[in-house]
Amino acid sequence: MHYVISDIHGCYDEYRRALEEISFSDDDILYVLGDCIDRGYASVRVLQDMMYRPNVIPIVGNHEFMALSVLKELCVEITEKNAGTYLTVESMEKYMEWMQNGGSGTVREFRVLSMDDKLELLDYLGDFSLYEETQVGGRRFLLVHGGLEPFREGMTVEDFSAAQILFSRADYNKVYFRDVYTITGHTPTFEEPGNPGVVIKRNNHIAIDCGCVFGGKLAVYCMETDREIYVPYSGSSTG
Repeated sequence: MHYVISDIHGCYDEYRRALEEISFSDDDILYVLGDCIDRGYASVRVLQDMMYRPNVIPIVGNHEFMALSVLKELCVEITEKNAGTYLTVESMEKYMEWMQNGGSGTVREFRVLSMDDKLELLDYLGDFSLYEETQVGGRRFLLVHGGLEPFREGMTVEDFSAAQILFSRADYNKVYFRDVYTITGHTPTFEEPGNPGVVIKRNNHIAIDCGCVFGGKLAVYCMETDREIYVPYSGSSTG
């Protein structure tokens, strides 16, 4: 089976329960639509679990995008030669933006890793795809973290910048592609008026961020069956 999950945001227990609920095996494929990290309690543990599963395909989210350059700087040895240039206004701005978006817990987890583990994690984050395209059960799918806005008729995913793909929010009232289902995360579905925080399926959109870290649910969508399972936020961690 082919599954899709998004916006785990460090909710490790919920992520592992979701894998148990779908009986995830070596014969299955799981696409992760970014924002594995930040805000939750175990971002590094989520990444490390994903990293050692060859059948998990990671797609970058805006939180990984913000984190990557900052975490790289945490691996730089400060010497007398670079002390004066190590921190720049740009790097401080990137750091502050990430902290304002829930990155502090990820930094704390990252700091206690060995240098080898830090570099391995950075290599893994650097290999995340910007998007994925696949065909399952006769249906075509485009998997991206955010939206494709501003979208106009005739555009393809290649027409969008990385920032648009990662940070824009999908417009579920538009049909992006008539022969392709676009699966996105990024925007919690409880923000949709009248939606109780479940997966949205409309106009060839499938929106699966159900706001787990905000007290909602972690959704896993199955491409073959067009169905989803939900794991509610537990509000606790394994420590």
